[in-house]
Amino acid sequence: MFIIFIAHVPYNIWNNYIPARFGPSDATEMFVFCSGFASAIAFGSVFARHGFWLGTSRVLYRCWQIYWAHITLFLILCFVNIVGDQLFPGHDYTDQLNLWPFFNDPRAGLLHLMTLTYVPNYFDILPMYMVILLMLPLIMLLNRLHFGLVLLFCGGLYTATQIFALQLPAEWWSDRVWFFNPFGWQLIFYTGFIFGAKWLRLPLADGRVFAAALGFAILMIVCFYSPIWNSTPFLHSLSNSFFFGAFKSNFGILRWLHFVSLAYVVLYLLHGREQILARPIFQPIVRVGQQALVTFMASMTLSWIAGMALDQIGRTQGTWALVNLTGFVLLICVAYTARFVKSEPWRRQPETPASATPPQRDTTAVGSRTIAAPG
Repeated sequence: MFIIFIAHVPYNIWNNYIPARFGPSDATEMFVFCSGFASAIAFGSVFARHGFWLGTSRVLYRCWQIYWAHITLFLILCFVNIVGDQLFPGHDYTDQLNLWPFFNDPRAGLLHLMTLTYVPNYFDILPMYMVILLMLPLIMLLNRLHFGLVLLFCGGLYTATQIFALQLPAEWWSDRVWFFNPFGWQLIFYTGFIFGAKWLRLPLADGRVFAAALGFAILMIVCFYSPIWNSTPFLHSLSNSFFFGAFKSNFGILRWLHFVSLAYVVLYLLHGREQILARPIFQPIVRVGQQALVTFMASMTLSWIAGMALDQIGRTQGTWALVNLTGFVLLICVAYTARFVKSEPWRRQPETPASATPPQRDTTAVGSRTIAAPG
């Protein structure tokens, strides 16, 4: 969530130091993989305990929540842009997000927004996540038959996407398609799901796998270092290759290889030391991760507002630090607030103060009589 915030602040110098600058994969892979891993825990257990139909109902309910979160985020950003355009006439923020077609033709805009055939670039992660999640009941059915069918489906759909250009429309006035193609990105989501469901297990203490993963991650840093990447035609063409490279929209396979390598390196280093993550210093990060949907929406909104703020106060090392750190603090506040609200504290029984409790008479049974104790 913090990296996503940094990446979406316009002209943010901190963007030069996020993981995307040191290899083909970035925060999007982290977000989608962790969503898949968490889905295995949240939804896989429902399928196991309550059966297919209730499990499917739970998935559809989550998709319903994501759908309205997407619509809400779009409307909030429309409002933010309108306010920004009126407060700062020198900046056309509506145009920067390419929202004028929606305002110029709201009838067509609403129709296509609600049917997800209008997905502006800034708002494309949640629709992608929702479509991938809708595949989950089929994945569960295939796993009942044989786990190999799950791998065949995910790999086959991914390959077909690269070969036959399976895509979804993103605008009603052009042939632009969704930037995040769910038929390609499902590969990383269900990689997380498979490991979260423990359908496959990793050899976490294998030094040879660690060395190979670390070596590959270092190689990617060298290859994707901007001066080398820009001056090497082969690397440039590899990056834009649909299937083998790092093309982002269809999720080039190099992005998958890079991410799983980094993930294995982290898992290997933390293996047997997981209690480190329970330390108080990491709790804000844990809380943000536990409230992923609401903090994601807050992150996307705050990052755009942060860009407006930088337009007014200027972009210096100090203002970049101020805006980014303020965004981090606000995301943590959002996470803790969401956690507090979801705990429904109003349902708890209020504690009665000790002074308001009426004194009780202690009694002692003596023979057949009950005698009240003094006091």
